[in-house]
Amino acid sequence: MQNIPLVFWLVPVASVVALAMAWFFFQSMRKADEGNDRMREIAEYVRRGAMAYLKQQYKVVLVVFIVLAAIFAVMAYGFQLQNPWVPFAFLTGGFFSGLAGFFGMKTATYASGRTANAARQSLDAGLKVAFRSGAVMGLTVVGLGLLDIAIWFVILNACGVDSLITITTTMLTFGMGASTQALFARVGGGIYTKAADVGADIVGKVEADIPEDDPRNPATIADNVGDNVGDVAGMGADLYESYCGSILSTAALGATAYLGTELQLNYVIAPMIIAAVGIFLSLIGIFLVRTKEGATMKELLHSLGVGTNVSAALIAVATFAILYLLGIPNWIYISCSVIVGLLAGVIIGQATEYYTSHSYRPTQQISAASQTGAATVIIKGVGTGMISTAVPVLTIGVAIMLSYLCANGFDLDVNATALSQGLYGVGIAAVGMLSTLGITLATDAYGPIADNAGGNAEMSELGEEVRKRTDALDALGNTTAATGKGFAIGSAALTALALLASYIEEIKEAVNRLAEAGNAHMADVLTHIQDIPSFMDYFQVNLMNPKVIVGVFVGAMAAFLFSGITMGAVGRAAEDMVKEVRRQFKNIPGILEGTGTPDYKRCVEISTLAAQREMIFPSLLAIIIPIVTGLILGVAGVLGLLVGGLAAGFTLAIFMSNAGGAWDNAKKMVEEGNFGGKGSDCHKATIVGDTVGDPFKDTSGPSLNILIKLMSMVSIVMAGLTVYFI
Repeated sequence: MQNIPLVFWLVPVASVVALAMAWFFFQSMRKADEGNDRMREIAEYVRRGAMAYLKQQYKVVLVVFIVLAAIFAVMAYGFQLQNPWVPFAFLTGGFFSGLAGFFGMKTATYASGRTANAARQSLDAGLKVAFRSGAVMGLTVVGLGLLDIAIWFVILNACGVDSLITITTTMLTFGMGASTQALFARVGGGIYTKAADVGADIVGKVEADIPEDDPRNPATIADNVGDNVGDVAGMGADLYESYCGSILSTAALGATAYLGTELQLNYVIAPMIIAAVGIFLSLIGIFLVRTKEGATMKELLHSLGVGTNVSAALIAVATFAILYLLGIPNWIYISCSVIVGLLAGVIIGQATEYYTSHSYRPTQQISAASQTGAATVIIKGVGTGMISTAVPVLTIGVAIMLSYLCANGFDLDVNATALSQGLYGVGIAAVGMLSTLGITLATDAYGPIADNAGGNAEMSELGEEVRKRTDALDALGNTTAATGKGFAIGSAALTALALLASYIEEIKEAVNRLAEAGNAHMADVLTHIQDIPSFMDYFQVNLMNPKVIVGVFVGAMAAFLFSGITMGAVGRAAEDMVKEVRRQFKNIPGILEGTGTPDYKRCVEISTLAAQREMIFPSLLAIIIPIVTGLILGVAGVLGLLVGGLAAGFTLAIFMSNAGGAWDNAKKMVEEGNFGGKGSDCHKATIVGDTVGDPFKDTSGPSLNILIKLMSMVSIVMAGLTVYFI
């Protein structure tokens, strides 16, 4: 049993503070006026649709979790292929991830109408309601994440698990539960929201020539519901998993890299303490966000930037103090690794903003391309998305090298000690990038709240001035959402690399469990894999091994296969939605004249059923591929799979998210009066581009960062099964 130091208790304290502040912001939002009767009616439509969808999704996911937990229990208790705590850790990870998404979505559905009503007063009032409601999502994610980590650390320690390596690798497995729930939430929510959005745009804006969020459009309520289930509930579950994964993988690397040293425990809890302090500093940043009436897009972005940048600067300074007080000898070098992660996050965010905001040249050029039709809009958007991958990929590459070198004291020899300590630096760089997630996620969750507020204002006919304010908040939300997706994908890349090293440790743990159970062959294997270089040599993990090469190709293919399946799912669901909207326009008298009432409920049902049906196969694919690869190609093949999936998945995710964000804001630029404004041929061309980009940025793109981490998590959990057949 480890003697837990007093400073560790800052972790559960910080988590409780985060949850308490989330409750405070939620109650403050609920006290705000939701507006007139029509505004309340629309908000209630959206609220009911969102909750009905989430209830149905959780029923499907619950069945999957019960089946997987039963399989893990058989592996753990029947064949000693896993740690006996794994089934329980898996279930709690999924539960807390789903809970984070639920609370975030509940807040968003109450906040959108109140944001629209606040925009009747001023732009700043609308921004504060939307942003602080988004902060509920951010604080809930970090609060529940750290609480889950703290509870498991205390439980395992209290139950007499005396090895920190065993404790941390066991805790790491609850990440698979979080990843599985996150993928279902992202994929299902993404299919739901984009089926509704595409259907509403194609028939409503292009064919019927009516405004976005017009109450005459039968799909408009489903579209607003989709913003919540995809971009709030899905995103919350996604970043909960990233946050916990970065902390736990770093803790596991710390237990291994500093095994046998007096300060091993301090290296293990260091990422937890940094994340805990990050919560308090995120709160400071949240209270700094405000703007003025008539603010431009750059001024609005600056308002959010003040909060996020102040929090990032403060955690950078605080990290040096934290590691120094923990007595870590190389505290300066490790702190520099954290700074590298923070800077990488800022650079990726700025690059994403440049390529997706219509304040800058790339998106302006896409808008200008609308003068020659939809085809050139699409071509220009695809090209912009591809070019936009360069800065994030190079940034992550530099961040990996610098964080690795900082942590091992710039030791260029790839020996066992330097390699382990360097990888710890990469992991803690990911922690640095996500340490102020409380506020960075708030800027992301703000987007769909502002989008729904605009829809509420349009359907409630609040007037041109209010709609102008909500449009400004919505355009800002499009950019922050794109920035948030780039940030999430960047952190996923660093986390996935740390998980690669954790996979090696879990393989060693699995071999050790089987050896202790009396397997003589495993006892012999254990003597040959004591450190990373000997591990690589024994399993022939090198580029001349065809198993590794095949694994790389399969991993790269998995990213494209997954994207293709989810894009196809959106297409099929959107076809059903388009047919339904056309049917209602044709068969229900007076809809377009405003005298008939559309059947909103039927469109909500179509999106719900399509999402439930289509999300299962791609989500299970992410679980099946690593298992089959491990059984056929062994450890070497799995490592190749994870490398290939990471490289292809990261690049493809950046491309899809940025291209989609640029198309969306190119449309917004035209709607502001450029190139003919709303209703013009240029507007219709950018609507087509935005429609193509919808599943890019809100379904396939953001789901890829979960895919690459889930494949890593599945590989870790199934390590015992892989080595059993050596």
